[in-house]
Amino acid sequence: MGTANGFTYDEHADGSVTILHHGRKAAVLRGDRAREFLDEVENGDAQLVMARWTGDYRRGNERTARNHPRNAGGR
Repeated sequence: MGTANGFTYDEHADGSVTILHHGRKAAVLRGDRAREFLDEVENGDAQLVMARWTGDYRRGNERTARNHPRNAGGR
């Protein structure tokens, strides 16, 4: 599985956190969620933490699922 990259985050004076992916806003966290996120980023791999919090990570099975007969749809 590939590693996450391209994530950054900005902390704001009001306590909120904006997570960016390649410079585009991916998520805004406020209150308890923002504090929990910051604790997790400090104690783990920041890129993987941000990917997980934004839901922007690959599971490795997208091509397999897309090619499955059940998912053929209107093709």
